[in-house]
Amino acid sequence: MELKDAVAVVTGANRGLGRQLATQLVARGAKVYAAARRPETVDLPCVTALRLDVTDEESIRAAARAASDATLLVNNAGISTGTPLIAGGPEAVRLEMETNFFGPLAVTRAFAPVIEGNGGGAVLNVLSVLSWLHPAGLGAYAAAKAAAWALTDAAREELAPRGIGVSALHVGYMDTDMATSVPADQKSDPAEVATQALDGVESGRPEILADEITRQVRRSLATAPPVA
Repeated sequence: MELKDAVAVVTGANRGLGRQLATQLVARGAKVYAAARRPETVDLPCVTALRLDVTDEESIRAAARAASDATLLVNNAGISTGTPLIAGGPEAVRLEMETNFFGPLAVTRAFAPVIEGNGGGAVLNVLSVLSWLHPAGLGAYAAAKAAAWALTDAAREELAPRGIGVSALHVGYMDTDMATSVPADQKSDPAEVATQALDGVESGRPEILADEITRQVRRSLATAPPVA
């Protein structure tokens, strides 16, 4: 997909990777709707701030009406509560699934007819190495991202006849608010990850693996899990 003159909606665009994606899309010549639950927190130049809460269906529908010229959707908004699946509170587990799986699903369902009506385009889902690697302490996040990986693959097949490509970005730790406790040498630069992601969208790649740990884990998927 050519990003020059594309019209992009980026969820969670007020900080972290979303902010980098919005910034770089503008630099590549795209029109950008920078979406956030609180649009007043969007301070980027040359973007249109857009209210969008991925857990609020009416907010999603209103955003799709406002960004009726969209040709690219970037499902970036997400949370990590650090909740295990068995010992963790069920409310936190549900919140992870609502935000990281049902949220992108609802936004994609709302914007797919918009993108199709504008001649086709693309969807980029920001996933994680934890789509495939499932540590107990982050069980809720990993389960939601694994579900989002399945969503991405199924949506790719379903939306292809409608002229919409679907790509997945998988990445480990990035230097964002979500990973403040992680040592700096274990984190990727979100600006570099954003560049890889947008290059992948432009070339139509179904999967974009943004760091070496992600590539290693992807290669190991055929390996049986260790015996407990």
